[in-house]
Amino acid sequence: MTIPIWIYAVVVGIVISAIMAIKTGREERQLELETIEREGEIYMDRLEKEKELRNEGNATSE
Repeated sequence: MTIPIWIYAVVVGIVISAIMAIKTGREERQLELETIEREGEIYMDRLEKEKELRNEGNATSE
C-alpha cells in the first residue's frame, strides 16, 4: 500500500504554511513591541517637557 505523491505535497504545504504563520506572528509581535516602545518614549519625553515648563513657571513666579 503506497501513499500517493499528492498526499506528500499536501503535508509539505501544511508544514510550510504553519512555519510561515509562526514566523509572521513573531515578526508582527516584534514590530508591535517596537511601536509601543517608541510611543512610550514619545509620551515620556512629552511628560518631561511639561514638567520642565511647570518648574520654569514656578521659578519665575517666586
